[in-house]
Amino acid sequence: MSESSFVDYIKILCRSGRGGKGSAHLRREKFNPKGGPDGGDGGRGGDVILRGNSHLWTLLHLRYRKHIFAGHGRDGMKDNKTGRSGEDSIIEVPLGTVARDVETGELLLEIIHHGEQKVMVKGGKGGLGNTHFKSATNQTPRYAQPGEPAREGWYSLELKLLADVGLVGFPNAGKSTLLSVISAAKPKIADYPFTTLEPNLGIVHYRNDLSFVMADIPGIIERAHEGRGLGLRFLRHIERNSVLLFMIPVDSDDIGKEYDILLHELKQYNPELLDKKRLLAITKCDLADQELLSGLEPDLPDVPYVFISAHTGRNLQQLKKLLWKELTAQEDD
Repeated sequence: MSESSFVDYIKILCRSGRGGKGSAHLRREKFNPKGGPDGGDGGRGGDVILRGNSHLWTLLHLRYRKHIFAGHGRDGMKDNKTGRSGEDSIIEVPLGTVARDVETGELLLEIIHHGEQKVMVKGGKGGLGNTHFKSATNQTPRYAQPGEPAREGWYSLELKLLADVGLVGFPNAGKSTLLSVISAAKPKIADYPFTTLEPNLGIVHYRNDLSFVMADIPGIIERAHEGRGLGLRFLRHIERNSVLLFMIPVDSDDIGKEYDILLHELKQYNPELLDKKRLLAITKCDLADQELLSGLEPDLPDVPYVFISAHTGRNLQQLKKLLWKELTAQEDD
C-alpha cells in the first residue's frame, strides 16, 4: 500500500533566535577624545510563527522538515545603532491545527482562520546598549546587556478538521458514497472495510448559494477508543464538527445496538462529544421496501432520523434540510 498523503500529526524541533548583545562602545573622535557611551541595543531574535492557510488540508509538507530554526538577532553597534532583528520562521499550517509542548503536553495555540498568525516560540530580546546605563554617577559605563537566549524544544502539531458535519459510522456504512453524491469530493469507494484510510472533505450545496462542509471520517469499530482499527487515529477530527451524522445501513442486524456502540466509542474518547447535535441516517434503503422501513421505526434511537439511498437519491434533499436546520438552530423556511 502506498504511503498516505494525509498527515494529521507531526513532531518538530523548533528553535527561536537569540537576542543580539548590546554594545558597550564609547564614542572616541579626534576633537572629542572622551565622548560618552553610544552603544546600540541588540536586535531581537526571530520568532517561530504558525500561519493559517486555507489551501492546505494536511501536514504532509512538514513531514520531512523536522528542524525549524529562526534567525538570531545581530549585536548592537556604535552610534546608537540597533542590531538587525533575526528573521522569523513562519510555518504554514491548515486551519484547525493545534500546537502543544511535547514535554509538558500544554496546549499552546490553535489556528482556525486563514492568514491568522500566532507565535509558537518567542525569540529572545536584544540586550540594552551601554547608553541606557549612563547616569550622573557613571558617565562612561563600559558594560551592556547580553541578549536573551534562544528557546528550543519539541512541539507537536495536530490537525483537527474544521467541518460543519462529521459522518460517524462503521466501515461500509455508506459514508464515502454519500459524500461523493452530495458534494464534489471523490473519496475512494469499494466494498471492503477501511476503504477510507484518510478523512475526506466535501462542500455540500444546499440552496440559494448556501453550503456547508461535510467530513467523511474513516470507519470506527468497537473499542476504537482503545486503539483498535483506525478509530483512535481519526476520532480527534470529530471534535471540531458542529453536527454528527450517524450512518447505519438498513440491513444492519440491530440499528439501535450499532448506534449505542458508536455513541459509546465517542463517549470513551471524549465525553464532550455527546453534547454535539446528532442526526441518524439509515442508509442503503434501496435494498428495503416501505413495509420493512415502517417496521424499523419503533425501535430507532430517539434522535432525528431519515431513510436515505445515495444510489437512488432518496431523501437526500430532506437530509440536507435536516442538517441545515441543525446547523443554523432555526426552522428552515
